[in-house]
Order: sequence, then structure tokens, then C-alpha cells
Amino acid sequence: MNPSTSDKRLVGYAAGIAAGISYGMNPLFGKPLLESGVPVMVMLLFRYLFSAIILGIWMLLKRDSFRVPGRALWLLCVLGLLFAGSSITLFCSYQFIPSGLATTLVYLYPVFVALIMVTLRLYPSWQTWVSILASFAGIALLSIPSGGVTLKTAGLALATGSALCYSFYLVIINRSKGIRKISAHTLTFYALLTGVLLFSAIILAQGGNFTEGISSGADWGCLLGLAIFPTMISMLTLAVSTRYIGPTKTSVLGVFEPLTAILIGVLVFGEPFTLQIAAGVLICIAAVIFMILKPGKSNVA
Repeated sequence: MNPSTSDKRLVGYAAGIAAGISYGMNPLFGKPLLESGVPVMVMLLFRYLFSAIILGIWMLLKRDSFRVPGRALWLLCVLGLLFAGSSITLFCSYQFIPSGLATTLVYLYPVFVALIMVTLRLYPSWQTWVSILASFAGIALLSIPSGGVTLKTAGLALATGSALCYSFYLVIINRSKGIRKISAHTLTFYALLTGVLLFSAIILAQGGNFTEGISSGADWGCLLGLAIFPTMISMLTLAVSTRYIGPTKTSVLGVFEPLTAILIGVLVFGEPFTLQIAAGVLICIAAVIFMILKPGKSNVA
């Protein structure tokens, strides 16, 4: 029996929140690796590789099909390149601008998603637009540091590019007829595999040291954590949410990414929790609640 529209909406919202929370766990596993001297490309390679292996084993046990139509395979590769490209450009932007500012710019992706949907003649409701603007304001409060900030064009361009890659990833999953019948597991597996090939090629071009900086069991444990939570679980739930409630609403639920990251910073790494952060958190939560309680007439965007 096919789930009802209300059931799909409920599952979509739950999956979107799960995607945001799981992706927000990046600092929990990524920060110790960076402190150990693991390069970004090595980190990204193993998080995608382990994710693909775990998901592949799961699919074998569940007897899920790995087969995809030949005409859809190239589109799955494009999705993998977009998701991997979003990760690369984000990490590279940190070299030019503060990470807080980069986070704020990356959270432009709900706006980009909404604009892309408008070009496809799919118009988000006014409630969704209000939620987008309110959540962006909350992220600005959470991320923009006080005092003077040096802005470099390269950093701004890279962070914006990360947001654009993520936006097109969401829209393609929702709107492409070529992959509509492909399961979330299969879609995610091939996207991960594409990322593995991309990061391997980059590391080979940089000298070919695939295990640089990895020196302990704790490092491998963190890489496994990165593979399971902010990669595999995030990508799977993201695909489900995008298909059930549309890319625009799913992108707004991405506000749980920085909220989770901030909570981890406070509870695990002892980072300060200021009044500015508290205000940003309240605004973000209010924006999401408003969107869920006032979904508007259309749920396709």
C-alpha cells in the first residue's frame, strides 16, 4: 500500500531533520583528524570510501539491485561530482575566509534552490520564503564573528560555489525523471563511488600519499564515524526528504546542520555559548516550526 500524502510529508520532514543533524556531526569527527594533521583530501577520500563499502554490504544483504539504466548512470555521476564538489569548495574556502562566514554563505543554498525551482515554474509558498529568510538570519547570527573580517574574493566565491553545488544536487534528485525510480540506496552508492574516484585522482595528482597523517586507531575511528554519520546517513536521508517534500523545504531543514555543529562545539569542545548564539538558535528553530506548521498549498518545491 502506498503511503498517503500526509505520511510522506511526515517522513520527508523527519528525514530532512535527520539529514541536517547527521551532517552537522562533521566537527565531532573532523576536528580531531585536522588536529592530527590528516589532509582534507585524504579525509574526504576515506569518508566516501568507507561509506560506499558499508552501504554496498548493506545492499548485498538486503539484495538491493546495483543495476541502473545506462542513461541514468551519467546523471548519478553528476550527482556524485556535485556532492563532492560542495565538500571540496567548502573546505578550500576556509583558507581565505573565517569558517563562520563560510558557513553563512553556504547556507545561501535554500535561496538558490528556491530560485532554481522558480525557473522551473515551481513556486515555493510565501511561508517557505519567510522560513528561508528567517533561518538565514539565524545562521548569520550564529556564524558571523564580531569585529573586523577580511573578505577575500576567492573565499567568497568558493563558499558560494559550495552552496550552488549542493543546490543543484537537491534539485536534480527531486526533478530528474531519469533517476526517479532508482532507490535512495542505489543513488547514494553511485554518488559515493564517484566521490571516491574524484578524491583518489586528486591525491594521485598531489603525490599519491593516501594515508598521510593517519597514525592511530583513533584516527581510523574518526574516519569511520565521518563515513557513517555525516556522509552515508546524511546522503540517504537527504534523498528521501528531497523526494517526499521537495528540495526547497529540505534545504530549509538543513538549518539543523549548524545547530548540531554548534551544540557539539559547546558540549564536546568547550566552545562558548553566547547570547548571540542563543538568539540565532531560537530564530532558526522558529523558522523550521513555522514552515512545518504552515506548509502552504504546494509541497513540490
